Amino acid sequence: MKQLRDAFEQGHVLLDLKASDMASAIRKTIGHLVKQGSLSEQMAEHVVSALLQREQKSPTAIGHAMAIPHAYLDGIEEPIVQFVRLARPVNLGAPDGIPTQFLFFLLGPLGASTSHIDTLASVARLMSNDEFRYDLGEARSQTDLLEALQRFAEFSATPLAPVSAAGAGLEYPGRLFGGLLDDIRKRSACYASDFRDGLRAKSFSSTLFLFFACLAPAVTFGGIMGIETAGQIGVVEMLVASAFCGIAYALASGQPLIILGGVGPLLVFTGILYRLSTDMQLPFLSTYAWVGYWTALLMMILAATDASCLMKFFTRFTDEIFSTLMSLIFIYEAIRAIVATFRVSFADATHHDGAFLSLMLAFGTFYVGTTLSRFRRSKYLLSWMREFLSDFGPMLALVAMTLIAWGLRSEVAVDTLQAPGSLQTSTGRPWLIDPFETPVWARWAALGPAILAAVLIYLTQNITARLVNSPDHKLQKAPAYHLDLAVVGILIGICSMFGLPWLVAATVRSLAHVRGLAETEEVVVPGGDTSERIIHVQENRVTGLAIHILIALSLLILPLLNLVPLAVLYGVFLYMGIVSLAGNQFFERLTLWLTDPGLYPRAHYLRQAPKKIIHQFTLLQLVCLVILCIITLSPNSLLRLSFPLFIALLVPVRMLAGRIFQEEHLVALDAEETPREEETHWSA
Repeated sequence: MKQLRDAFEQGHVLLDLKASDMASAIRKTIGHLVKQGSLSEQMAEHVVSALLQREQKSPTAIGHAMAIPHAYLDGIEEPIVQFVRLARPVNLGAPDGIPTQFLFFLLGPLGASTSHIDTLASVARLMSNDEFRYDLGEARSQTDLLEALQRFAEFSATPLAPVSAAGAGLEYPGRLFGGLLDDIRKRSACYASDFRDGLRAKSFSSTLFLFFACLAPAVTFGGIMGIETAGQIGVVEMLVASAFCGIAYALASGQPLIILGGVGPLLVFTGILYRLSTDMQLPFLSTYAWVGYWTALLMMILAATDASCLMKFFTRFTDEIFSTLMSLIFIYEAIRAIVATFRVSFADATHHDGAFLSLMLAFGTFYVGTTLSRFRRSKYLLSWMREFLSDFGPMLALVAMTLIAWGLRSEVAVDTLQAPGSLQTSTGRPWLIDPFETPVWARWAALGPAILAAVLIYLTQNITARLVNSPDHKLQKAPAYHLDLAVVGILIGICSMFGLPWLVAATVRSLAHVRGLAETEEVVVPGGDTSERIIHVQENRVTGLAIHILIALSLLILPLLNLVPLAVLYGVFLYMGIVSLAGNQFFERLTLWLTDPGLYPRAHYLRQAPKKIIHQFTLLQLVCLVILCIITLSPNSLLRLSFPLFIALLVPVRMLAGRIFQEEHLVALDAEETPREEETHWSA
């Protein structure tokens, strides 16, 4: 480590070197050392020749995007360590299949190889750290490189916590408001960097895509809620709530990567509350406000008593089932809407063209968005072009399909987004709700449904937070479960005052937010299987703030939203649902049922548990998922209202699994963090 630090301090750094192969990189680097005075001109050709011969004998690209060219010759006076970062990665035959971008040249006199052994070990250890590798790629100066070394040294010196990373932030402090105050203290230290870290191109692309990805569900849920409540809470109210709550949450929350939104269970709850109020001849909005006030109070009590610590009893078993359910709901809604379009066309033959165009627009949006998002690892075009197309892929797909529909508007008509024409409440009522319209007895009785609402919001918020804070996402900033719960509680109380829908953490949109801000790399494991894993997420408040500012601005141009075809939004739903399944181990294990056993991937759980046990564990999760799907899609409102109870029951189901499966098998199948695959780090 010391020799590498000395090299950085002495300026043995060459950033963004343009080279298309190892030979050109070697020649340009040695030329740089000669100009720098670190190597004599007489030795330059000898060193270049020795390095090229070494590469011909065996490539020095050893994995983790790095190579270590080395040569030891008479005539070199002192050992030299030279760091080089290529302008764009080059495939140099590394055993892990990752293109090489970082070169560490080790040069010295005969016998100096022994002194470089420590440097070699330090480089290997440094480059196996995802965050350090990300810092090397982002460094713009010698100072940045030294700071990256310092951060790694501080990280290595910090003792590991006794709890798993997924359980971080869920330790019970044993005092009232203890967890909430700890969250405020930890996140306030990151507050300034939350804004600085968001000022990058990736934030811009993520904001544009997620604006439409959040706008579409807001309009859809608002429309459905308008039907469920006879128009008393509709599209305008949902858009206003999304904008206000989103901006407030981005500014005040502890985990700004979470996106608030309407969710199906809360929609069902609101519809049941409306029918209950109507049957009892109570004013709905006033009763709704009292239920909201009680719910907000209960949420604050849960935050003050650190009730989120109970989430430590939830494991990957529950997280995967919940995440898969939310993804399937998005996929189901997209397919259901497309099927409904065809049903209408069968009833009226004149609509056949519109139905087929809708199908093309939906699947076109999904296909183009998916293809472009993976374009970063294509061999075509220049590096910056691939980066642009990958970052802006989903947004470009949405714009392209909208333009196609607009170009064909005179020949084929398709349904478009039905946004309201002006900014006013759906029924023209005043924005502020009069809570005293409700009888006194009903104000107290509202506590009953508020308890159900609080349980639902508590589980949805915290499970989504667990998924976002998953160790697989490599987040660096501390989680803040208690603070987030308190902020959501306050927002529910404010929304209740104005008759706005309650919003909570939206799982699919939140995971799409994380993926949109993630730097990923493709990993090739022995056997040729490939997988994509996150190495860094750009944690910030800027994207969440910008997304909801755009939603607020959309309230000023509501008529223009009518130009966006609904089919394109269905494609966005499909894209988000399927992409959010990526990395879901439960879904991956489901695919094993259709895979030739001889072609199973080299996953860690396949090495640590028998195939029969793996399939039995997966079947248990599938049964739980099917039960939740039946409840979610049931026409019985009371059964759908029991959704949070069945989510909570997943915890004892997982505990009972401990009596069926051996502990070592459960450790492999229900591990909080996916272990690294065995990768080859050295070449002979």
